[in-house]
Amino acid sequence: MDATLTKRVEQLRHWLAQHDYDALLIPHEDEYLGEYVPEHNERLHWATGFTGSAGAAVITRDKAAIFVDGRYVVQVRKQVPAGLFDYCHLIDEPPVQWAQQQLPKGAKLAIDARMHSAAWYKRTQRALDGALTLVSVEQNPIESLWDDRPAPLNSPAILLGEEKTGRASLDKRQTIGQQLADQSLDAAVLTQPDAVCWLLNIRGRDIPRLPVVLTQAIIKQSGDVTVFIDPARLPEGFDAHVGQGVSVAHPDSLVDALQALSGQRVLVDPNGANAWTLDTLQQAQVTVVEAQDPCALEKAAKNPQEIAGMQACHVRDGVAVTRFLAWFDRQVDAGERPDEAVLADTLYQFRQQDDQLVDLSFDTISAAGGNAAMCHYNHNNQPKPSVIESNNVYLVDSGGQYYDGTTDITRTVPVGECSAEIKKAFTLVLKGHIALATALFPKGTSGSQLDALARQYLWQHGYDFDHGTGHGVGHFLDVHEGPQRISKAPNSVALLPGMVVSNEPGYYRADAFGIRIENLELIEEKPTEGDMTMLGFASLTRAPIDRRLVDVSLLSEAEIQWWNRYHQTVWDEVSPHLDDQDQAWLKQATVPLSR
Repeated sequence: MDATLTKRVEQLRHWLAQHDYDALLIPHEDEYLGEYVPEHNERLHWATGFTGSAGAAVITRDKAAIFVDGRYVVQVRKQVPAGLFDYCHLIDEPPVQWAQQQLPKGAKLAIDARMHSAAWYKRTQRALDGALTLVSVEQNPIESLWDDRPAPLNSPAILLGEEKTGRASLDKRQTIGQQLADQSLDAAVLTQPDAVCWLLNIRGRDIPRLPVVLTQAIIKQSGDVTVFIDPARLPEGFDAHVGQGVSVAHPDSLVDALQALSGQRVLVDPNGANAWTLDTLQQAQVTVVEAQDPCALEKAAKNPQEIAGMQACHVRDGVAVTRFLAWFDRQVDAGERPDEAVLADTLYQFRQQDDQLVDLSFDTISAAGGNAAMCHYNHNNQPKPSVIESNNVYLVDSGGQYYDGTTDITRTVPVGECSAEIKKAFTLVLKGHIALATALFPKGTSGSQLDALARQYLWQHGYDFDHGTGHGVGHFLDVHEGPQRISKAPNSVALLPGMVVSNEPGYYRADAFGIRIENLELIEEKPTEGDMTMLGFASLTRAPIDRRLVDVSLLSEAEIQWWNRYHQTVWDEVSPHLDDQDQAWLKQATVPLSR
């Protein structure tokens, strides 16, 4: 058993006894509640050894359990000692439910309210109904015990000019301020770093994969903003860049600023703000109005300049992906069988040839054969990356963060000759992809109303996929951006012109193979001969989909026409940027389909 982890658990149990608590809940999230957590906030990893992106742990005075979802059931057993922690499913047996079963009625479960959303805290309090007592601690015990805790990155802010953003910060702030005034609100607390960075036209590198500085802000009805960040992190020219009405305060002064809102009506997003923020406001006699972050829809619907940037970076990204796919085929034809890590690194190297690249937009999913059946597979979490398998598929899901946009693309390619069953599944996924890509829908339609379009052909054969069909994507921001999404789960957010969403149906057969085809789509108005203008999608992604996996007999004439139009566009926009060898490969990859 790991002596270091054993010692840490013992230290936490000693802390429980000292403070007369019965258990401690440790989530993966930090105080910003984002998908990505910087190294210095990886508290769950410190306590358990688990490196996954989602999970939680509960430590009682005599037991401990770690909770992960289906993506991590293999990984958790390799990283977390079985003699120290029980393994539980994050969804089927959530942490608080497990604690309720282990502890007597009224037992005290310690939490750090900064690490849980206000919405989670309310739901949990209602569900417990006194069975356990949630106790918010003032000092997180891990922070006092973590002797070698890494220092925060605290990257300098990047000023993003209007040639990239399309709108001045002052204009954005005045728009949000007017929305608050229209709702008789005095202010809004902005707790999500990507919202603050969008509002101020800044970016940063505090977290891998998410180009933000970790900061929060308060915006007033006037459009004036106080941003909580160390002033030393702001480059020369910041004041002129953001325009009048922006004050800078040290993060330590946030609590005083929240308390100073006493007596005012203040908007807080309960899903994006932590429970500590809401509690601090309520104790200060602030009238809290719970609603969606006012920046969310403004940020999601890209303006013409942002759209132009997204289009431009997708062409350059398509060049990198095309070069990689051509290189991959040459490796296979030469009898080489590179492993998943080599493949991911090589794709990254092709992207790095673009001087506009800042980072990847997420850790590359580089999955060979049966590993591709795990839709969020990460070769870095395995003892040894797998090599590509002959007569099977290789799936690569990747993306880049560029100064002018964010990309996300998945391609599934054959290694040798694949079975008819794989080709059938691939073609059913392709048909769903095309059905969504060509859909027309009226204004007011939400993503959940479109989701079945991408699944219909799989359903007809008794197949499905256990993830959403599409997520929003930010402009040089979060690759998983809300509030829009396309999934089975009900979602009332209407799709708007300028939003960018992924279109990524798939099919996964456990321990055998996995298939996903993903393009990013821009929502735009589409003229019709009917009574109204409709909305539809325009593909942003520019890289070929592998024709060798298509069973053309399963495609309609309209689907073949879509394929040929898409690949003609890929050829037209990507081929001028390739050398002769890669251009010859792309020419073959984009030959029109026919029966």
